[in-house]
Amino acid sequence: MARVCEICGKRTVAGRMICRRGKARKEGGVGKKITGITPRKFKPNIQRLQVALPGGGTARMKVCAHCLRSGLVQKPIRTAPKA
Repeated sequence: MARVCEICGKRTVAGRMICRRGKARKEGGVGKKITGITPRKFKPNIQRLQVALPGGGTARMKVCAHCLRSGLVQKPIRTAPKA
């Protein structure tokens, strides 16, 4: 399960890149023509980080940046090392 958010399930999805040439009709041309369709992938911004668990303790999880920013996960509170 590489590159999958463990919180929301966001994963890599497939798409296409469409290349066009010509001038649009509303700009006075004969219309745009498709000259090529190339497959591509949309990858989520997955971060591997330590997460504070609700029952106490920590665990390493793969979390997308959207879940991290929206506050769905909490990073553990770091304490200063004892000298």
